[in-house]
Amino acid sequence: MIIGVPREVKKDEYRIAMLPVGASLLIKDGHRVLIEKDAGIGSGFSNADYHAVGAEIIESPQSLFEEAEMIIKVKEPQPEEIKRLRNGQILFCYFHFASSPELTEDCLNSGITAIAYETLTDAGGRLPLLTPMSEVAGKMSAQEGAKCLEKPMMGRGILLGGVPGVAPANVLVLGGGVVGTNAARVAAGLGANVTIMDINLERLRQLDAIMPPNVTTLFCEPHAIEQYAVTADLVIGSVLIPGAKAPRLITRELVGRMERGAVIVDVCIDQGGCSETSRPTTHSDPVYIVDEVVHYCVANMPGAVGRTSSHALCNATLAYCRELAALGLDGFLQKSPGRAAALNMRDGHITCPAVAEAFPDL
Repeated sequence: MIIGVPREVKKDEYRIAMLPVGASLLIKDGHRVLIEKDAGIGSGFSNADYHAVGAEIIESPQSLFEEAEMIIKVKEPQPEEIKRLRNGQILFCYFHFASSPELTEDCLNSGITAIAYETLTDAGGRLPLLTPMSEVAGKMSAQEGAKCLEKPMMGRGILLGGVPGVAPANVLVLGGGVVGTNAARVAAGLGANVTIMDINLERLRQLDAIMPPNVTTLFCEPHAIEQYAVTADLVIGSVLIPGAKAPRLITRELVGRMERGAVIVDVCIDQGGCSETSRPTTHSDPVYIVDEVVHYCVANMPGAVGRTSSHALCNATLAYCRELAALGLDGFLQKSPGRAAALNMRDGHITCPAVAEAFPDL
């Protein structure tokens, strides 16, 4: 198979979908690997690193998209990339279709086969290709939230962990999955007073057993969210319904009652966000203010730490990339229900139930 790895063109995106070691292994498997010139620079990998393992360096994205049978990316295709896609071409990346009807319709019209990292599951029902980036985003959410609480960022002027004689910040984490767990750990490690909410009681028991004393677990319901959000200095949104649009847990009315200078870090903005006031931002322009509440809604948070993120992502995706290239599309999908769940789109039809539910007219 001819495999293409383009340079990511989403704003402030520095990751690459394949490390030199991955290119080397795919070439040894008998495939051709095309790397767009300078695709790895943002993650610390030079053209020479890829050339040394036998990958072909392609000067233009147009040539790469024209020749490749399978495109391996990090983020969803951008408008300039969608124009280069062709019928039947396999695209393996994060799509997050449910948050964007425009992206979904454009990809349907292109005729591509969309294999989504975020809906592929393993034998235990986990999301192995979403997990590493969720770990990065979770840790970054506490880090960025702490920064946004500083006065120059229009926050409340609060140090997350406080100091002797001064109370620490109150942090509310919505969702006890991978993102929420990592967010709570980092915030608690910095000394904050952390509350983490989830609707899964068994998960709350697990979290209660492993979290430090300054983390409280609570069942997630509207009254509890309201009670804790209005006194929170930092709210981290980390809810997930695989493949589907994120539930709106924070209403605009509730945002209006939050503390002046409080911060919302909406990690689930890729899936539409969990606050009614959330809209995607970039690392270059990460925050905006609604009702005197700072909103940090960067849609590709792990992209800022490209080297760490690229290593973490490729550690998880490489085995599946090799399988897909070796078995072909149908062989890959037939290998397990979890691999079949990664298929979001084929032959101009939506195949992921959660995406189909989000856009019944498509």
